[in-house]
Amino acid sequence: MLKVLYVEDELSLAMIVEDSLIEYGFEVKHAVNGQDALQVLKKFKPHVMVLDVMMPIMDGFTLATEIRKIDAQTPILFLTAMTQTEDVVKGFQLGANDYIRKPFKIEELIVRIEAAHRSTNHRQEQQHYEIGQYKLDAQRFTLSHGEQMEKLSFREAELLRRLFERKDQVVPREEIIRTYWGDDTYFTGRSLDVFISRIRKYLSKDERIKITNIRGVGYRLTIE
Repeated sequence: MLKVLYVEDELSLAMIVEDSLIEYGFEVKHAVNGQDALQVLKKFKPHVMVLDVMMPIMDGFTLATEIRKIDAQTPILFLTAMTQTEDVVKGFQLGANDYIRKPFKIEELIVRIEAAHRSTNHRQEQQHYEIGQYKLDAQRFTLSHGEQMEKLSFREAELLRRLFERKDQVVPREEIIRTYWGDDTYFTGRSLDVFISRIRKYLSKDERIKITNIRGVGYRLTIE
């Protein structure tokens, strides 16, 4: 049975969502704020976490930051009315796997939860990669060059992994956005360029590694 930690302070909404997920076959634990959620997390050990952002005592962004200090793998889905581009980007940078805006349909939430769970199981198959002079730990989101180590965001690590796994091939922009950001109305191609620029900077100590922008198509990672 798939276990879901659901964090939402609006009790009427929480009751509807919790009942729907249980009816679908999930085991659900509900917390009303981030502080309570951290306590539940230690005992419940969920497969997926669904977090609101605007909550008392500890908000969802702060909660996600605390979670990622102790758990780099369990998927986090934000379910929130905060849908400005900067909010969405911040959510992904904090380690979210998905970002769903309110109002929403319960069927969409269920599909997203299941997809996040499947994706995590797939990622666990391989976690360590040698990329030129660098070593990527996709479980801990770290990129090492000799004794120096850079902490990546969840999305930076996943994007670098995808580019390396498809080395010498063009990875379409639409595929990246659809796979890692779900809905391009949230995350634009221009925002993706920012992520690519960061990754290039991280890899700049090895001049053999190139990430080329194929205009209008996507990106290609090569190692000369």
